[in-house]
Amino acid sequence: MDELRIGERVLAITRGDITRIPADAIVNAANSALVGGGGVDGAIHRAGGPAIMAELRERYGPHRHCPTGSAVVTGAGNLPARWVIHAVGPIWRGGGAGEPELLASAYRTSCELASGLGARTITFPAISTGVYGYPIEEAARVALATVREHLAGETTLERATFVLFSADSYEAFERALTELAAGSAGG
Repeated sequence: MDELRIGERVLAITRGDITRIPADAIVNAANSALVGGGGVDGAIHRAGGPAIMAELRERYGPHRHCPTGSAVVTGAGNLPARWVIHAVGPIWRGGGAGEPELLASAYRTSCELASGLGARTITFPAISTGVYGYPIEEAARVALATVREHLAGETTLERATFVLFSADSYEAFERALTELAAGSAGG
């Protein structure tokens, strides 16, 4: 399964490079200092060009900070999008430090910001599953359930797509999407 319909809206997964998938808003797995980094964050800054970092500095200052579970917005530079939503997910500390709530909050805040901008399409990476160490199976369930909940409510978003870089990530999200669809059908 690679997509789930929620009324007229779509929650989808695909495998690929998030910097190449057109969308109104692209979500970046950012760090709390908003300084760029490795993984998805580095790829988005490289593909988007220096305008993204310049706007982060201009809008949020030289000592910028975005709390875990929150997000901020910039333009998208050279990316095939209008906006980048820089979301800060939690570092995995074993699951007892509020990680699921913080991860859900990062996705929820991203959806709310995108809807506030009038975005109709949004792409997401698997936030916190790289160097932050969040187990992919658990992260996929939290991510998909949170975005599905948003799509079921009042929003401008019509399509939310998780763009997964590795086969392992795609397979974990595919399993979680199948579970979510089964739960939706039964509930």
